[in-house]
This record gives sequence, C-alpha cells and structure tokens, in this order.
Amino acid sequence: MSLWNPDNIRDVAESVGISSLDKEVTDALGRDVDFRVSQVLEEAIKFMRHSRRTTLHTEDISQALKVLDVEPLFGYDSTRPLRFGEASIGPGQPLYYVEDEEVDFEKLINAPLPKVPREISFTAHWLAVEGVQPSIPQNPTSADSRHQELLPKGPGANPSLAALSGADSVSVKPLVKHILSSEIQLYFERITHAILDDQSEDYRNAAFNSLRTDPGLHQLLPYFIHFINEKVTHKLKDLFVLTQMLNLFDALLHNPSLYVDPYISSFVPPVLTCVIAKHLGSPSDTTASIFRLRDHAASLILTISKKYSKASATLKTRLARTMLKTFLDPNKSFGSHYGALVSLQGLIGGEGIRVTVLPNLKVYDSLLKEGLADESKKADAELVVAALMSAIDMCAKDGLDLPNGVSAGSDVAERVIGKIGEVMGGKVVDSHNPKLVKTVLESDLGF
Repeated sequence: MSLWNPDNIRDVAESVGISSLDKEVTDALGRDVDFRVSQVLEEAIKFMRHSRRTTLHTEDISQALKVLDVEPLFGYDSTRPLRFGEASIGPGQPLYYVEDEEVDFEKLINAPLPKVPREISFTAHWLAVEGVQPSIPQNPTSADSRHQELLPKGPGANPSLAALSGADSVSVKPLVKHILSSEIQLYFERITHAILDDQSEDYRNAAFNSLRTDPGLHQLLPYFIHFINEKVTHKLKDLFVLTQMLNLFDALLHNPSLYVDPYISSFVPPVLTCVIAKHLGSPSDTTASIFRLRDHAASLILTISKKYSKASATLKTRLARTMLKTFLDPNKSFGSHYGALVSLQGLIGGEGIRVTVLPNLKVYDSLLKEGLADESKKADAELVVAALMSAIDMCAKDGLDLPNGVSAGSDVAERVIGKIGEVMGGKVVDSHNPKLVKTVLESDLGF
C-alpha cells in the first residue's frame, strides 16, 4: 500500500505527455517515490542532528540531496524554517503552499539603507615559512594566541557557566596531525635500523650517505631529533650508539636541502651531553675511545656555533658559558673538563683562553695533582694536561709577537709555577719554549 496519492502520479504523467498509466505502474511508482522521499528525509535528519538542532531546515534537505547525488531543488534556500499553508481545491485534495511574509511598505521605505558591501577580492599570504610564522596582519600574533588559549573551550564555552562547572581550563587537542606517507615511514625505519646495525659497516655508510644527499627529508627532521635525544638519553653507556647518533647528527647538518635553523635548540642538548657528560661508555671501553667520542662531539658543537650563530645571536655565548662553568666545576670528571676545554678553544680562541682559563690554572693544579696520583684517573688527567698545553700554545700563537728574551732559569720557573701551578708550570718549563713561558708570565696584563 503506497502512501503517495496515485492521482498525483497521473497528473505528473499527463503533464509530460503520458495520457494513461496502468494501475500496477502507478502503484510501483508510488512505492518508489515513498522510498526516495524517506531516504532523503533520513539523510536530512542526520544533518539536523549533527548541527545540534531539533528543527529541520531546507539546508538539511539540500545537503541530503547532494549526498544522494540528486539534483538539488532551487528556490528554497533559507536559514529559517519555511511556513506552509494549506488550501483546499476539492474534496479530499489539500494543496500546500509557502506562505509569503507580509511586509509593511512604510517601514521598508523609511528604514535606513544598508551599508554598501565591499567588493570581493582574493589575496594570498604565507601562513608559515619553513615552520616559522611571519609577522603580517593576516596571521595571529602571540597575544592573540595567548588570548585564545585562555578562553574556555568545549560545549561549556560560556565563561560564567564554565567557571561554575569547573571546566574553564579544558584543553582541546588540535585536529591537524602530521601525517607521513607509508614510503617515508618505511624509509625512517630502514635508516634507523641501518644506523644501529653493528654488523655491516657498508649498510651504515649507505644510510649516512643517503642522509647527507637526499633532498626529501624535511618531514622526518623532527622524528630524527626525537630519535637522537631518546638514544643519547638512554644509551650513555653504549659507546657505539652514541657514536652513531653523532654521525647521524653530522649527516643531517651537512645536508644542503634541510633547513635546520628552527631545530638547533633541540639538536644542541644531545651533542652537549656527549661533550661534558660526567661518565660515558662502559668500564670495558678504553679511555682513548671515550675521549675520541668527546672530540667528535666537540667538533659538532663548533660547527653549530659557526654555522648557526646568525640564527641565534646568543647561541655561541651560551655554549661558551656552559663550557667554562663545566671546566671550573671541581665535582665534574676529567672527561667533562676535557670536553669543555677542547670546545672552549674553538669557541673563544686564544684570547678567550688567556682571559678565562689561564687565571684559574693555579686553583686547578690541586685537582690535577690528585688525578695524576690516582691510577684510576691518571689516564684521563694526562689527557686534560695535554689539552691544557694545547690551549696555552694557542694563546702563544694568537698573542702579541713579543721578544723571546726569557730564559728558563730557576727564577723564571718559579714564576711560571707560581702563575699556573706545579703540574702545568712544570710542563711549560720543560717544553723549553720561550714563547709559552712569555704567554704565561704576561697572562694577567690583558693582552
């Protein structure tokens, strides 16, 4: 039994030139129309419910027709529900029509004219360039972002109601996610697996070569940063893993296609850990291999300070302050002092060493004596002594060309030892280098 009036179907058929229809055809068309109308209504109700409304609008019907791939109805686009009136044209045949809104012409004529709308125009602007948002009027400022963070979020967005319900600080996660293609995810897995493979050196070299030359790695840069930080944090006793993380970092720095400037603040901590960490490697690792790792990390610190000092004006200063603080800390190990000293030579040069390190060697002498007397620390202390001699030699080369009129007599030896202590003073005197002696003796004149 069809709910659709068969007479309406016959009227439509006659309007398109079909004079007569069989009863079976009329019933079949009626049932099909009922099904189509109910289908449209079901989809429209879904739009209504998703819009958090209880009144069905004409827009819901239009959206339902689009979803069902049906030609939309024109002339019924309204944000308000239409009012239908009923008129009777005969017994049992009601006719529905849209009631027109009555307009008072006097109010319409006397009403003020609306503002002239602006002409439609389209402009383009950069939302972000390499992860950095430019300061232009189209982009929100930090103050606007802070204001948006403080506003209540969620369904209880009313400030008064949110405060009463205790939901005024509800955090909403952003809907935008960083989606990587399956190919780039597979590349990341293969690269990380190859880097940590201690069986095949060729496999690792191929991975590092790819990281140095591949131009399509910008999406993976945050993931590599997280990978490096995680491995350095949890594998401080594994010298192989630390070495490979430094090699990975070096490969990313030398990739000309990567824009690393925004990520330098995240890259520095793991490298800095490998330079001045108190203990690196396991007891089975040799002193030479551990200090070789510190040398590698120190060279990367110098590369960062030279290459990215323009991106961060205070980067070099902060690194130098951290290294000097580590060197002057007696509670740190000789390995930490060595890494800090090697880094300082490249960061502040000979003049910086003359001003910051040489005046503190007299106090540092007692620590060196204790380390050289302890067999477990002797090898580390000797390497620190060698680094200090290299630093003093740098001061001599960078200093003024003073006449070498200083002989290594007993009086001069006492003066040198009085300046920088017995250990380093004895090394300088035994070197029989007048320029080194002159550098030590003139270290407090501000040259």
